[in-house]
Amino acid sequence: MATFSKFNDFAEQLTLGTHNLNTATFKIALTNSAPVATNTVLANITQIANGNGYTTGGSTVPNTALSETSGTATFVGDAVTFTASGSSMAAFQYAVIYNDTATNDELVGWWDYGSALTLAVGETFTVKPSNAATGGTILTLA
Repeated sequence: MATFSKFNDFAEQLTLGTHNLNTATFKIALTNSAPVATNTVLANITQIANGNGYTTGGSTVPNTALSETSGTATFVGDAVTFTASGSSMAAFQYAVIYNDTATNDELVGWWDYGSALTLAVGETFTVKPSNAATGGTILTLA
């Protein structure tokens, strides 16, 4: 099971209105370089090479939404699948979620899969929030 960590700046940017968790477009980018909690924007992340099933900037998280119950807000989204094509996809260990609507592609958090993964042609890798079958909770604010 992957572990999720948030970037430190996310909390501040959320309170400043940079992130609208209900309407913004969020994407997942892949990297094999460990993110640092003090990173703030996508430009701080060294993404894997473009091509072979990966597009620089990553893929959009479908169906993101925010709900609130009894003072606890839950940000959810569906799974994102990457498929190697043409040749093996570059190795990656981290999946970084960021706000593609924000001016500077501000970061939210990342999942650490524990070791580098490489996809051979035709193999897929799915980033599943909360390890749900199709998607689930990305983060909870209480």
